[in-house]
Amino acid sequence: MRFARLGPPGHEIPVVLDPDGTAFDLRPLTSDIDGAFLASRIDAAREAHAAGALAVLEGAAELRVGAPIARPSAVLCIGMNYAAHAAESGSAPPEEPVLFLKTPNTVAGPYDDVVIPRNSSKTDWEVELAVVIGERAGYLDSASDALRHVAGFTVANDLSERAWQLEVSGGQWSKGKSAPGFTPLGPWLVTPDEIEHGGLGLRTRVNGEVRQDSTTADLIFDVETIVFRLSQYLTLEPGDLILTGTPAGVALSGRFPYLGAGDVVELEIDGLGMQRQRFLPFRERRES
Repeated sequence: MRFARLGPPGHEIPVVLDPDGTAFDLRPLTSDIDGAFLASRIDAAREAHAAGALAVLEGAAELRVGAPIARPSAVLCIGMNYAAHAAESGSAPPEEPVLFLKTPNTVAGPYDDVVIPRNSSKTDWEVELAVVIGERAGYLDSASDALRHVAGFTVANDLSERAWQLEVSGGQWSKGKSAPGFTPLGPWLVTPDEIEHGGLGLRTRVNGEVRQDSTTADLIFDVETIVFRLSQYLTLEPGDLILTGTPAGVALSGRFPYLGAGDVVELEIDGLGMQRQRFLPFRERRES
């Protein structure tokens, strides 16, 4: 199934999307696409939709597209998970998954404008396959157990301020990863039965020019391994979000300029849709 959330920030309506884009209102079953829904109501949504019990959401095409999940309790990120990206970052491929965190308030809609942070000089893009947890996962026995804990997949832009991440980090990357709106997500959440996640093409364009073009087949640690390994150190909860890493082609490589006001970034993953963000300059808020 394909899930989405439509409407203004904080008031999104949960929907099921047909392949033709028709949106069916999920509010008879749930108030949101959150951990509780993902843990227990996906099958009920599938049955209701198949039975024709969900009404078409009128005017859906005119509504803002929000992140396809409600604000998660955790945003966990795997760094340097494509060998070419590790090399362009000046690092050897890791022998263990590199974990860092982003704050949940970084999650934004896939087409929302992004404000470049105050004093930022190195805002960078990163297209990533995102995994959403649907069943609590702790101390899994093997990677083969992992996929049953996954509710679905979506597109993420792991935006990064590289100076803060690397030059004034204090040794941990999260400082450069957690500005407001730094995790555009969506447009859809697609359940695992409808996508072959192991070989998806993923691409980024900046102002229409290709920057990243790769496939999830090149992940160093695949989805199953990531979920399994993380479960040995922490308990993953329904609704938690995992970003699986980005391929080569970011500004950090030195081959491209960092993002500035007016730039437009488009990201897409096969079968999961496309994002588009316009980057705006930071302006101080003035009290009236």
